[in-house]
Amino acid sequence: MRIRPLRAALITLLMTAPAYVTVAFNPLSSDAAVGFTNPVAAAPYAADPWVGYDNGNYYLAATTWNNQVVIKKAKSVAALPGATETVVHTGTASASCCNVWAPELHKLSGPNGTRWYLYYSAGTTACCDGQRSFVLESSGSDPMGPYTFKGQLNVQANNGWAIDGSVATIGGKNFFLYSSWVGDLQSLFIAPMSNPWTVSALGTRIAYPTHSWEQVGTKVNEAPYILQRGGKTFLTYSASSCNTPDYKIGMLTLTGSNPLAASSWTKKSTPIFQRSDTNGVYGPGHHSFFTSPDGTETWMAYHANETTAQGCGATRTTRLKKVNFNGDGTPDLGTPDKLTTTLTAPSGDPGGTVTFPAAGTSYRLTNTATGKVLDARQCATANGTAIQQWTSLGNACQKWTFTKTTGNYYRITNVNSGTVLDSVGCGTANGTALNLWSSLGNACQEWSVTPINGGHLIANRGNGLVLDVAGCGTADGVAVRQWASLGNTCQQWKIAP
Repeated sequence: MRIRPLRAALITLLMTAPAYVTVAFNPLSSDAAVGFTNPVAAAPYAADPWVGYDNGNYYLAATTWNNQVVIKKAKSVAALPGATETVVHTGTASASCCNVWAPELHKLSGPNGTRWYLYYSAGTTACCDGQRSFVLESSGSDPMGPYTFKGQLNVQANNGWAIDGSVATIGGKNFFLYSSWVGDLQSLFIAPMSNPWTVSALGTRIAYPTHSWEQVGTKVNEAPYILQRGGKTFLTYSASSCNTPDYKIGMLTLTGSNPLAASSWTKKSTPIFQRSDTNGVYGPGHHSFFTSPDGTETWMAYHANETTAQGCGATRTTRLKKVNFNGDGTPDLGTPDKLTTTLTAPSGDPGGTVTFPAAGTSYRLTNTATGKVLDARQCATANGTAIQQWTSLGNACQKWTFTKTTGNYYRITNVNSGTVLDSVGCGTANGTALNLWSSLGNACQEWSVTPINGGHLIANRGNGLVLDVAGCGTADGVAVRQWASLGNTCQQWKIAP
């Protein structure tokens, strides 16, 4: 998933106010093709994705890098890009306060009946050696919760590092799968479970990086996820450093009778999913599997980057892909798709369109925390004009239009100047400035728009950073810059005509 030293009633509507969004679903016959494009989730919450389908809805959870666990919900995959990020848990000191990674939901039977259990990795250090595995329990049958904190899964001796937790039911018993270190080898472990929040023994290692394709950058096996079909159990995992474009997916097959024994697992000697330079997809990995709405297809959710220079951060986006199967029953994941490719949605998907922000409509962007609006400084029109917040004046210098580009991204244009919102110098560091510039057609001038808590996160396609009011200042003239998502309202924007 990442290397240790690293910086940091139809659907859930895009906005709470109906004037902000138009959502239309088009029920189709079962044999009609429904199209969608990747990514289905963009920065900042799109790495290490889990996607599931339950009772008429898709659910998506991913890494936040802050103290929040968030879930998206939508009726159609076409609606996932604009679905609201709902915060279902916020960490405390006892629940591990920060750096939430790799949340997964599993519907399991336990002492409290059948509930949803949400497993995630988190730590109390800045990044990233403090990571451990934790679990939440739903109060009922709704994957959106509410959830209660059940505790840490103590899977390693001496409270050791443990990430990317997942649960598999094999032979009627539940097992907890995760990744930890043995020397310089990040390895795969498995532990028996006595209930959905407790392991009955420490984990045992069942796989570690043995092939050169598992050792690019760092020797890594992580992000285990089980796929079962036709009586066979496959353990798929991510290999090599996520900080390289060669992060990829490998596979073990359960060939013995005891899942707790390494000898029961046979590793495939070659990867089953990896980069495609032709299609502009790099570092594809950390995946999950789900079944189509009608139960006839298997699908995969995974993250990937758009350039070889991007690594383990918020630039990774969630993509979906149908899984085929070989003659011997093993999964065939094929080649990752271009973001410009229109894909056929999972079988039984009702389809849908989400038209927000609407083309040709001028919007005011108001910061949720400060009440000030996004403003072009002094109404200047030249390239390089700085971006700040200011009291709303109702003028064109504070109005913006959204033009959809490719892959569910937008170009944001100032109505007064006709120039576009730009990441200065295509910078990637926290604090990178914003300005206005003539359209260059590059990723540094493209933005994703994700609803959360009644506001929106606006993230740059090139660096994954979000629009942020410097220091959460409340005065007119405070700079609006870019920063990693902190989960606070200083980074949330209300978008209204």
